[in-house]
Amino acid sequence: MAYPSSPKKKESKGASNRKVRVATTADPHLDLFAPRASEMHHHVHEPSPQSGATIPKSWVKFIVALFLLPIALILTETFFQALSTSVQHGLLASQPFGCFAVGMIFFGILFYIVPRQILMWPYVFGHEMTHAIWVKIFWGKVADHFHVSLEGGHVVTDRVNTWIALAPYFFPLYSILIVTLYAAASLAADLSHYRWILFLLLGFTLSFHLVFTCLLIAKGQPDLHYGGTFFSLMVIYLINLLIVTVLLLVTGKEISLITLGNDFAANAKALIKTTKLCADQIICLLRALGRS
Repeated sequence: MAYPSSPKKKESKGASNRKVRVATTADPHLDLFAPRASEMHHHVHEPSPQSGATIPKSWVKFIVALFLLPIALILTETFFQALSTSVQHGLLASQPFGCFAVGMIFFGILFYIVPRQILMWPYVFGHEMTHAIWVKIFWGKVADHFHVSLEGGHVVTDRVNTWIALAPYFFPLYSILIVTLYAAASLAADLSHYRWILFLLLGFTLSFHLVFTCLLIAKGQPDLHYGGTFFSLMVIYLINLLIVTVLLLVTGKEISLITLGNDFAANAKALIKTTKLCADQIICLLRALGRS
């Protein structure tokens, strides 16, 4: 979705003035955010042949993703264990979870009864704004040209990297905005009686983020290709799972950071033991085949 295309023809001299277009295109119907052909050109400065042989970044990121895969498996098992424990101790009857669930249900209803174009504009705006925010995080510059419409949007910036490209998929902008506003307002007044509104809005906005993230990933967005699809999926999955785990930690019962850490360590040991056992069996099988 956010994909760097060729720099504009009129450029100022010097790398610092080079502009990269990070773009989003949207089909208001089935294809959602299918990229335009004119924006499918990914210009990456590769090392010249004279600079010597180097390992492609895509290979490095693929290897990193392989190491992230067991972490994702362990964290997933840890999350569901914590969820099960919390449910057994009354999570479903708690007010925070109830309000969060109502927010999710409310979004689900709107998603099916409201025309998709109405939901498209706020998502495109949030998507492009997230790109712009992460450009600023990496000390980049965003041009005044900021386009958002039902047909799509784009921002023009002087840089792009994996985190900038993937940010809209793991950075729930509207949810973070709500938490930030609530925290700021809590400094001036006691809002403990209004926490239910906070969780209601979090349920709505986080569902908005996760649903559109899944839809866009299913469409094979070019954002994922920038850092390698496998690596991108691992990063997106892990960060979103961490966000949901933090919410469970805040709203759940009988779980804490210590219990989560203990469960994570136990699951890691179990996975290592299982992997070692499987490796031993494979080695024995290969030896047996070699003798025959």
